[in-house]
Amino acid sequence: MKICCVSVDVDGIEHYRGIHGLMPAGATESGLCHGLAIERLLEWASTEDIPLTWFVIGRDTNRPEFVQLLRGAIDRGHEIANHSQDHRYDLVRLDPEAQQVQVASAGVHLERAFGVRPLGFRAPGYTVSDTLLDIVERQGYVYDSSVFPCLPYYAAKAAILLAQRVVGRTSMSILDSPRVLGAPTKPYRIGRPYSRRGHGLLEIPVQVTPWGRLPFIGTALATLGPRGAKVLTGAVTSLPCVNLELHAIDMLGKGDGLDGLSQYQRDLQLPLARKRNAFSAAVTALKHAGYTFVTMLDAARQLDYEPIS
Repeated sequence: MKICCVSVDVDGIEHYRGIHGLMPAGATESGLCHGLAIERLLEWASTEDIPLTWFVIGRDTNRPEFVQLLRGAIDRGHEIANHSQDHRYDLVRLDPEAQQVQVASAGVHLERAFGVRPLGFRAPGYTVSDTLLDIVERQGYVYDSSVFPCLPYYAAKAAILLAQRVVGRTSMSILDSPRVLGAPTKPYRIGRPYSRRGHGLLEIPVQVTPWGRLPFIGTALATLGPRGAKVLTGAVTSLPCVNLELHAIDMLGKGDGLDGLSQYQRDLQLPLARKRNAFSAAVTALKHAGYTFVTMLDAARQLDYEPIS
């Protein structure tokens, strides 16, 4: 059976402003990713009749209305997963004890807020290390979904960080080790280093195309628009498992009051209808190709990839 999981990283506006070295978000902006964007994503998922896996930051469970929205989603078959306690982009640079606290504390907060124990993990900024993944595995997680073996994304991120440094802006983001570029593109059991196959934790990489390793994520689909999204989707329909990652901010766009941030976050200049239609075009193409949509936890339990040493 061909399966597809669609996940959402619920990163706040403050994280995007931090990436671009900007001042913190104002009160009006700060709740958009945890309110309006979530409502839109839930409505879209209901229309498409697909479950979503929500990677939630532990500290955001102090937002009652946000928690209430996702509690209702769990009742409809969605999944809650761990996106660390504070979304530290430099998580892998902390000492092991601090990394453990970031993973464990988020797990406690999420289980307390939603009544279910999270069994999946995604690191902030897709940046992992052997140490971090060992911690995730020891804490009983079924899968990780952080590895993003995408040269175009890596090169663009490196260029942006360099340009910000030149103009004197300090980004909260960091550049991953280049070893990630050699990691498998299909689900695998991690070895040492994590970019090799082994017998460890199940890794479900953020999706890239088999040829060219182009990013198959929400930002790419939104930028391409519905027609381009359909073409890009065609490049992954030979795979037994497709892992489409979105961000909450993907459901915000032109007219949502983020004009200042949109100068740096260009996808915010796109009309919401174009972005939504692009995501729907991808989902429709995958359904036509015979994919069944499941949560990431269900995908992890169905995958039967033999570890390769």
